Amino acid sequence: MIFDEQPATRQELYDRIRQSSLDSVILEEMVRSGFWPAKSDKPDDPADEIHRRTELQNELNELRRQHARVRDEAELLRDIRRERLRASREKQKETRERRERERAERAANWKTRQAREITYLGPGVSAGLNHVESDEAKLRDAGLPQLGDAASIAAAMGIRVGELRFLAFSRDVSRVSHYETFRVAKKSGGTRTIRAPRPRLKAAQRWILEHVLDRVPVHEAAHGFRRGRSVRTNAEPHVNQAIVVNLDLADFFPTVRYPRVKGMFQWLGYSEAAATILGLLCTAAETNPVVLDGVTYHVAADPVRRLPQGAPTSPGVTNVLCQRLDRRLTKAAQDYGFVYTRYADDLTFSTANRDADVGKLLRRVRYLVQKDGFEVHPTKTRVLRRSRRQEVTGVVVNERPTIARATLKRFRAVLYQIERDGPEGKFWGAPGGPVLDQVMGFANYVYMVDPQKGTPLRERAQALVERYGKPKPQPKPKSPQAKPAQGEAKPKDLVSQLARLGELHEQGLLSDEEFKAAKRRLLDDSEDEPPKDPPSEGAKKPWWKLW
Repeated sequence: MIFDEQPATRQELYDRIRQSSLDSVILEEMVRSGFWPAKSDKPDDPADEIHRRTELQNELNELRRQHARVRDEAELLRDIRRERLRASREKQKETRERRERERAERAANWKTRQAREITYLGPGVSAGLNHVESDEAKLRDAGLPQLGDAASIAAAMGIRVGELRFLAFSRDVSRVSHYETFRVAKKSGGTRTIRAPRPRLKAAQRWILEHVLDRVPVHEAAHGFRRGRSVRTNAEPHVNQAIVVNLDLADFFPTVRYPRVKGMFQWLGYSEAAATILGLLCTAAETNPVVLDGVTYHVAADPVRRLPQGAPTSPGVTNVLCQRLDRRLTKAAQDYGFVYTRYADDLTFSTANRDADVGKLLRRVRYLVQKDGFEVHPTKTRVLRRSRRQEVTGVVVNERPTIARATLKRFRAVLYQIERDGPEGKFWGAPGGPVLDQVMGFANYVYMVDPQKGTPLRERAQALVERYGKPKPQPKPKSPQAKPAQGEAKPKDLVSQLARLGELHEQGLLSDEEFKAAKRRLLDDSEDEPPKDPPSEGAKKPWWKLW
């Protein structure tokens, strides 16, 4: 052991002597002071002997220390255990630090991945989210947007991937519901459950309808919810026929389940991941609200997701899915000498042959409908011959497309009452609604079906709108047919009126433009929120004078 510097203290000198030997320290000091060469070529150099003796002495001392420890086995075991414990603790510390770094890296990577893709959307629906390969050629030929994964769908809709995950996630219990559920009265009696999507989900569904579903060609027999088609175009093929047959498909929208919707999007060319997300956005499970500890939970009454009645995508999905059914029913109608059209769930057949075998046609139709997964409503099949009034989706078709005389007579009576006494206390359609919008919408509907009869009615309705301007909202009377479903909140007047407009539009009584205009005026009225008016004089009149 060689020291380059002179010891500063006496204790440091003693430590050096203890580590080597006195001769070695004296030799190092003589070399450092220049009294002895550091290296010498002389044989039997005393310096070499001193260094060698010092090394041997150190080795001997180390052997003595080891021998002393071996003699005390208990102390040796304790040393070994202490050493192992120290090494183990150091290794544990390194492992903890390494795992913490890995956990932080995984968290950062997962956060980044969650912002780019969706890997889980609930039990039973997440298996194909890692398959993102679409049939690009098929989508390009069909003019459909190229959507392969969650990031492309979210970017196309103008939302974040996290929001897309929130809208499409499927769960059995949730504190959030994307739908507003209420019931409205049917024209034929009873109530219909409407599940209207909330704004964010509705915007996503409208994007799917506009950019995907509306671009898919459907069968020519389909007239419902298509641009350029209406209840009039649905009724025109059945004008002046000897026999008109009307059928209704039971539970039309709820019959279509999520796997079928997902398969439809895959058939269009989309990847399984994109088809899963689009299918979940277009379907929903029926839920019941349950209040627990003051918190409302939406619990799935039926885990199967179905097309909701009230979503803007449901009619477009059924039009695409029913192409095969429309082809088969068209072929069956031609085989028996009939003409076939479909407006949503309303099937209509007609023929000029008064002796046509209607029974065989109905048996064939029921078989084909069941084969395609639907059911014919058992109480809504009507066979109308020329001797009675023949109607197709509310349009009389005996001689030409027109509206029933009794309906027009009642409508003229309402117009007369408004012209004479004003709009207070009057209504057409849903009680309590904006009567001027109602009469204007129905006049436009009559004009669309029968311009000859609709022109004077529309002029009178327009004159009333110009005369009285924006109407005040009327108090809505209680109606036993508009009760909310069990466990649901009672719908507000605005919600009921919007639902009624949607029902009229769905039935073809309002065109797209009329529906949008009426909805816009209704929303404008709701923003004013005037104080409640006292009962008008018209409301005190006997019911037979309200007409």
